[in-house]
Amino acid sequence: MRRSRLNFIFAIQIILFLAHAVVFATWVSLWDANPADVSRFGIAFGLLSVSFVGASLLAFRYYNLFVRALYTAAAIWLGILNFCVLASLVCWVVYGGERLARVAWPPRDLVLTVFGLAAVLAFYGTANSFVLRVRPLEVSLPNLPDAWRNRVAALVSDTHLGPVRAARFSRRVAKLLNRLRADIVFLTGDFYDGTAADVFKLANPLALLEAPLGAYFVTGNHEEFSNPRQYRDALAKAGVRVLHSEAVNVEGLQIVGISYHELATSERFRDALVRTGLDPAAPSILLVHAPNRLWEAEQAGVSLQLSGHTHQGQFFPWTLAVSRIYGKFAYGLHKLGNMQVYITSGAGTWGPPLRLGTDPEIVLFRFV
Repeated sequence: MRRSRLNFIFAIQIILFLAHAVVFATWVSLWDANPADVSRFGIAFGLLSVSFVGASLLAFRYYNLFVRALYTAAAIWLGILNFCVLASLVCWVVYGGERLARVAWPPRDLVLTVFGLAAVLAFYGTANSFVLRVRPLEVSLPNLPDAWRNRVAALVSDTHLGPVRAARFSRRVAKLLNRLRADIVFLTGDFYDGTAADVFKLANPLALLEAPLGAYFVTGNHEEFSNPRQYRDALAKAGVRVLHSEAVNVEGLQIVGISYHELATSERFRDALVRTGLDPAAPSILLVHAPNRLWEAEQAGVSLQLSGHTHQGQFFPWTLAVSRIYGKFAYGLHKLGNMQVYITSGAGTWGPPLRLGTDPEIVLFRFV
């Protein structure tokens, strides 16, 4: 396990080196910088290339103001780097087209224009990632008890509390849920980022929730990076009911929670559903972090599955990659056989605090 982690870290660092090299080579070639500037920027890019991996390693061991600030700065730069790489590719395509068309657009103007646009997109995406939206939806479940008509359930996923978003963000979420008057709250994993943190302090604001039917949580992959028990204990202390592959009946509606690790294989997931005692003849809501094993859930008789995990890709080009992997189940409300599925884009972010083409959200389901 230790060796595989080292190999993963090494692979990520190599990719980051190459990304920085592409941006640096583009600037040196097209900007026609003098040797002194090349040397200074070479050192700067060298340091930036190791900033995210270095900050991440620190964030997994320490939780203090310095580490949080360092990690946040490195994560923001990682998002900017994404658009700088795209800008570099665009520059070379345009430059090559100019040469073929024999058009004389000064290379410096090309770099300023394309990289300027990249900077604007990165700035907007970063600002957009902190603007939390509320998405209202109406859903109808078969055999739903009359007591549930017009009740409101809130779905919150992927807050990723840790170095970038901390207790202030969880307080903001709790206060917003109270203003929205949610009757019940569902937390579908990755409440924590999985890095070192004061897990009880981050969960404490959830004790302020006024949802009369309670709040329910299932672990995501980030809670299972190390010791998921610490996260479950912190949320339980804040008054959240942690569903560890089990089901509870709330006034005639089954709330089923499956832990992330049970998604490893179809057989394991089916066994976990059987252990919950799910009654396919009664209405049910399945809370599971990732939209995997959907057919198994549908065949078990689940009425509505709520998931997160995908972040809808957060920003281009990862939005395309996520769409390629999950298809229509990358985001939104969909039907699969007799089951409905909603995949939320999440309330927070992982890695770069940046969203472009996607929005952070809390989803409100009104049962009709």
